[in-house]
Amino acid sequence: MTASELIARARAGDGEAFGQLTEPHRRELHMHCYRLLGSFQDAEDALQDTLLAAWRALDRFEARASIRTWLYRIATNQCLNAIRSASRRLAKEWDVPEIEPPGPSRLGEVVWLEPYPDALLDGAIAAPLGPDARYEQKESISLAFITALQILPARQRAVLILREVLGYPAAEVADMLDSSLDSVNSALKRARATLHRRIPSNGMDDSPPAPASPAEEALVAKFARAYESGDVDALVGLLTDDARISMPPMPLEYLGRDAVSRFYAALMSANRKYYLVPTRANGQPAFGTYLRSGSDGIRRGTGLVVLTLAGDRISAVTRFDNSVLPWFGLPRSLPRN
Repeated sequence: MTASELIARARAGDGEAFGQLTEPHRRELHMHCYRLLGSFQDAEDALQDTLLAAWRALDRFEARASIRTWLYRIATNQCLNAIRSASRRLAKEWDVPEIEPPGPSRLGEVVWLEPYPDALLDGAIAAPLGPDARYEQKESISLAFITALQILPARQRAVLILREVLGYPAAEVADMLDSSLDSVNSALKRARATLHRRIPSNGMDDSPPAPASPAEEALVAKFARAYESGDVDALVGLLTDDARISMPPMPLEYLGRDAVSRFYAALMSANRKYYLVPTRANGQPAFGTYLRSGSDGIRRGTGLVVLTLAGDRISAVTRFDNSVLPWFGLPRSLPRN
């Protein structure tokens, strides 16, 4: 059945036809909402709002653009509305019992960031890109990139994603945002300057090893052994000199090996025994973390850590709380062994 036939049937109230129109774009739209909002859960809500709005507005679809572009227009504006109406999200207090963290190097600016499961990336980043795309799809889902996007004003964020991640021409972006071409170009210029300051270009020596390559697997295995054995020296020895630990929604950040060493020395004190279960998030290696506590021997999930690799070292460790574990197919607890 052609797209025109599906549109006609959907306009007549055929929900199955509407599903056939929109389903091929669902995952990439979800990723688009995630880039804009920085939150996996908020992206889920925005996607549902987008599909509902599209269903209600289908009679006004004039086919001047493709269904895909029309859906991106709706999704972008749904996210911008969500950003405008959202109340400021509060940072979470330190919640690790019996552990007193050292003073942080600084407090992070983005406390609502959430990870994105690699298992959902199929179909989300393989979509066709326009001629103006400048970012590789792998780079555009990294935690560093998603974090930097959240620093941008909402409209600049939308323009940069539509222009340089998805590759839409400036004129189409202006139409999507009901804006002028000059306004879009100005917003893109400002967004580029901010991102350049936030994500400086790395030399080839700092490029991460390829996913699932022997180099990546070896480095990640060393991290897991050091973490599970509580060997702080070995753990810190895997880090770059300017390594960073962050832990949204807690705002604490530790910068540099000395600060990171103090943090891990506190976290791994009192004979705390951790177990790691591998997964992937945002195109990066990650682990569900579990801690044996109590007399029952059960290992309870404490969170998810995502590693940012630079050459043969780890440049950042981002820790998320245990509420994200189910998104990765990880259990809340592991049986005793």
